[in-house]
Amino acid sequence: MKEIFIPGRAIIREIVQENKQIKTFRLELLDKTQSFTFRPGQFLMLSIPHCGEAAISISSPPTALPLIDLSIRKAGVLTSAIHRMHSGDEVGLRGPFGTAFPVGNFPGHDLLFIAGGIGLAPLKSVLDYCLFQQEVEDDTVQRITLLYGSRTVADIAFQKAIEKWKNQGVDCRLTVDVGDPDWSGSVGLVTELLHPDIITPQTISLVCGPPIMIRFVIAKLLDLGQSETAILTTLERHMKCGMGLCGHCHLDGKLVCVDGPVFTYAELKLMNIMEFS
Repeated sequence: MKEIFIPGRAIIREIVQENKQIKTFRLELLDKTQSFTFRPGQFLMLSIPHCGEAAISISSPPTALPLIDLSIRKAGVLTSAIHRMHSGDEVGLRGPFGTAFPVGNFPGHDLLFIAGGIGLAPLKSVLDYCLFQQEVEDDTVQRITLLYGSRTVADIAFQKAIEKWKNQGVDCRLTVDVGDPDWSGSVGLVTELLHPDIITPQTISLVCGPPIMIRFVIAKLLDLGQSETAILTTLERHMKCGMGLCGHCHLDGKLVCVDGPVFTYAELKLMNIMEFS
């Protein structure tokens, strides 16, 4: 989108119900005269008239363009408004904004994705991109493992994607905080899925979820010998402009919308962030 201050019009092409609280909106920009691309890990500013604007991570890979997936959990005025919308309705999009995951450094490494709840959305973009690269290039990543935690069985999102990843050779390990009689999988925190055999000297870990989950996952990764520079995560802060102008997402000398949202743990250590100290 050439004009970064004015939202581009986008139409909802498809809506996927991921669970009771999360829907994936498959969007397409209407202006075909302007080129658009992004990198896995970046976000867009989504707007709806009279409902405001919010930063939403892109959950599809760049290879899926011209379609753009935004996976959104119903939580506030804007997110509730888009959850009431239907295919054919229009929204506004600005961006892309922010830093991306360094996918160019991934070939030759094992990738470990660790997510909780809606935190799988930005990691999904990376995972799908890496799987696409495996199909078209020889020098790609080695082993891909996904550890995904949800509160209950009903809260497990992206189930179709997870089944597809399994068929593509991804080692998917799921856990829930509370099981039910039909659940035969793991019950417990996602940190309990972290075992020494998962971490190798070639492992790069990508973590996203609630701050408390990220904190304990990073601590466990460090205990298992993971390098501080090989742990990548994304920060969620309330972003107003997306361009570093308003300063609303200022955090210990950094602007999350410009300097992030993707950071290594080594970078986070240099910042005064209580949940990662």
